[in-house]
Amino acid sequence: MNIKVCGITNVEQLVQLDKLLVDFAGLVFDPKSYQCMPSDVNASDIKYADVEIKKVGVFCNQSMDEIMETVNRFGLDLIQLNGMESPELCMQLSNEITVIKTFYIDQFDIEKINTIINQYDECCDYYAFDSNQKEIRGGLTQAFDWKMIGNTSIEKPFFIGGGGIKPCDAPTIHQFKHPDFFGIDINNNFEKEPGIKDTALVLSFMRAVNQVVN
Repeated sequence: MNIKVCGITNVEQLVQLDKLLVDFAGLVFDPKSYQCMPSDVNASDIKYADVEIKKVGVFCNQSMDEIMETVNRFGLDLIQLNGMESPELCMQLSNEITVIKTFYIDQFDIEKINTIINQYDECCDYYAFDSNQKEIRGGLTQAFDWKMIGNTSIEKPFFIGGGGIKPCDAPTIHQFKHPDFFGIDINNNFEKEPGIKDTALVLSFMRAVNQVVN
């Protein structure tokens, strides 16, 4: 099971997660998020960190120029788009870098979900599904009913998660079946303080997920 840990705010935690063999690290560049990358972080330290973990830049309603400037400055491997980005922008970006597009599925009924997802089939590499809580940004969301995804016309690898995933959710993850289920995205429920992950909690969760899956 692929694991993405979102909301990494310093290079030290990036290195720690790499040592835990976490697959993806989310670095937030949405200025309205409490997890936004601090301005005093040296981009070169992130870019040239000796890690194999994939660095995912998380953006929300930002321009292509701003996104690509950040990609180049921080040496990002993928981007995740959490806003209302158009299929056209996603297509332009996907010509430059791997794109994850987030959908907040509890905004819509199943028919609308299918219609919206189908618009992005040709312009994204992965999807991410989270619940919607617009008044709080930065991963602080509640879990949604994963059964909704089973009724959608997904034909692309996808992540489930964000703030809704809790350390106790490994058995639920094991029960969820879908041929394109690619990974889990964990966030604020694994923090020991705002913007700082509890690596021991991340490790125990990974072990639990691998145990129930295997």
